[in-house]
Amino acid sequence: MTVVVGYLPTPQGEAALDQAINEAQRAQAKLVVVNSSKGDALVDDRLIDAREFHLLEERLTLSGLDFWIERSAQGQDAADEVLRVAQAQRANLIVIGLRKRTTVGKFIMGSTAQRILMQAGCPVLTVKADATW
Repeated sequence: MTVVVGYLPTPQGEAALDQAINEAQRAQAKLVVVNSSKGDALVDDRLIDAREFHLLEERLTLSGLDFWIERSAQGQDAADEVLRVAQAQRANLIVIGLRKRTTVGKFIMGSTAQRILMQAGCPVLTVKADATW
């Protein structure tokens, strides 16, 4: 079994990573972490740097999981990258974080999460960083 998680260094990304680690541990599955840029930005602070990569790698090592971290090249669409990796890894589950967006914001900018939900060939688990109502 393989769990794929779309990871960004944001509260939503951290929530997704936490849940993906839990799911992978529960199922004794391999965890693949996908970190990708927005695709349309020349500079994107959502890509993890060398220090963040090392900390992430250390955290995953401590989890005891078999894991892989996929950092996608600049210019790749985040949804496309998560879906590509999930298909290549024959993922049994994709985990992504959600953030609140307005209807207009989704219309103008599109929704990475919506594309993953609609196009994934396996179940998708979505999590929110803050569960306050």
